[in-house]
Amino acid sequence: MSDDAEADRDGPGQVEPATNIAGGETDTTRVVGTDDGDPETRAEAVVDRLGDLYWRTAYGGTDAFESLVRTILSQNTSDQASQPAHDALMDLYGGGESPDDATRLAESLAAADRSRLAETISSAGLYNQKSEVIQSAAEWVIEAYGSADAFDEYVRTGDPDAVRDTLLSIKGVGPKTADCVLLFAGGREGVFPVDTHVHRIARRIGLAPADADHETVREHLERDVPPAKCGFGHTAMIQFGREHCTARDPACLDDPEACPMADLCDRVGVYPDSGEVVDPSEAE
Repeated sequence: MSDDAEADRDGPGQVEPATNIAGGETDTTRVVGTDDGDPETRAEAVVDRLGDLYWRTAYGGTDAFESLVRTILSQNTSDQASQPAHDALMDLYGGGESPDDATRLAESLAAADRSRLAETISSAGLYNQKSEVIQSAAEWVIEAYGSADAFDEYVRTGDPDAVRDTLLSIKGVGPKTADCVLLFAGGREGVFPVDTHVHRIARRIGLAPADADHETVREHLERDVPPAKCGFGHTAMIQFGREHCTARDPACLDDPEACPMADLCDRVGVYPDSGEVVDPSEAE
């Protein structure tokens, strides 16, 4: 998600939105990580507090192909921009609740006129590039698996590392997209997708090296956060990034105690005395 295009901010303690752009419908009744004792790492302590601040939702059950499409649409843009694109795509090309509906969606997208598909998803930005990636992914799913249902089964039951490598082999699909499909469709514990917010916050707090790339941040978080907590750690950290730990104006800039993570955070790259904020990799 772009830091210039943040979604509307809701108050702390909210119930997670029913629709998560990377994962489709959210089942807010599945709660995890509430009674497992004291945290063993600082990363777990951060995620526990995020869970208390927002939610401890468990994930899984979203159709894998639609989750893939949703996450491609969400690349480099906000939920507010990508959700209308997703809705327009589904209205035009189909989809639904059954496996046959998911397969029809993949077949429709594989056969779609590229320019019309690009126009349909234009609100998501980078629509020419995204339409190519979505259509190529649809063609690949049908050719490699025969149906979206078979692809979904593979994502849910295949070896997680092999599934991740397979998803990364799709042109235009990066680590964050692959991890979101593993988490939201596959329901895989221990997967902590790293978007712009997570990348910034993990380094700013000090949970990963200041100069770590997205993959290094992922490795640190998945090592130090219990598997069952990685899913809500990802979504709650994004919400924390929207409400408190923004790229240019974090809550601690004016008042370090205004941030609910104050006692757990190294504030790497944030200088309240001077009012300066830099990327953690540029910190002194």
